[in-house]
Parts: sequence; structure tokens; C-alpha cells
Amino acid sequence: MSAPASTSTRPYLIRALYEWCTDSGFTPYVAVLVDDNVRVPREYVKNGEIVLNISFDATSSLKLGNEFIEFKARFAGTPREILVPVANVIAIYARENGQGMAFPMSVPVDVDPNAGDAQGSDKPAELGETNVVQLVHSDADGADAHDGPEPPKPPSGPRPMLKRVK
Repeated sequence: MSAPASTSTRPYLIRALYEWCTDSGFTPYVAVLVDDNVRVPREYVKNGEIVLNISFDATSSLKLGNEFIEFKARFAGTPREILVPVANVIAIYARENGQGMAFPMSVPVDVDPNAGDAQGSDKPAELGETNVVQLVHSDADGADAHDGPEPPKPPSGPRPMLKRVK
């Protein structure tokens, strides 16, 4: 009997932060890594990324799904249909204060990062997801803006596992 595949937390965190932004009166923005799977106006892409306003006022038919973020929006007065795979979302944050969450970039699972490019394979590499990273504001001295001691480091060794008891 095998364990069920783990569901990504990314779409749930995106929806939670979207709700927090709208409840707080902030404008939710998402930063997106643009590739062939992303449907956005290419003329607004800079350095392979685009930042999108996903507020209620800027979009229509917004769907924050587990696999895709879909909506309609106007760019320079022209209506466009936007489709963003959740895996391509780099960050979601409030425009007004920058608070939000950044996500690590997915890396190919079957490629050794120290081995260089994996060439010669006909099928695309599967993308793996690592831990979530939170945006933290810094003060002018470069120190983190939170007070208190550093959080404890996680223990090394095997990860704890849950055992199902009937």
C-alpha cells in the first residue's frame, strides 16, 4: 500500500493571502514566472516575469484554482484572458505595504543541479516543489524588521512520520 501523493500547499496559501489582502482593503498582486505554459500579454513581460493585479476591480471571472489562476483583465484597454499555472506563481503580496509571501522556484526533480543541463531527454523534467519562503521587511540597517531571537534550527536526521492507528 503506497502513501497518497502530497497535495501542494501553494494554491491554498495563494487563496488565503488573496483573501487577507481583500479583507484588509489591500490590492493583491502576483508575480509570475513566464514560460510557454503561461497565457499573459507578452509585451508586459520583463526578464521572464510579470506582475499582475488580481484585485476584484482589475479582474473579472477570477478563479483561484488548485492548478491554475484564471481571469479576464484589460491591458491598455484591450481585454485579455489570463491563465497562470499555480506552479509559476513566484509571490503574492499587497501592493500597499509589500506584505505577502514568496515561493521558491520549482526545480526539475530528475536533474542534478550540480550536473549542469539535462540534455538529450525527449520528455520534460517533472517539477518539484520545496518549502515556502515568506517575504520579510528589512530596516535601513539591513537587519530583519522583527524583534526577538532567531527561530531554532530544525533537528537533523530522519523526518518524523505519522503512523495510522486503527
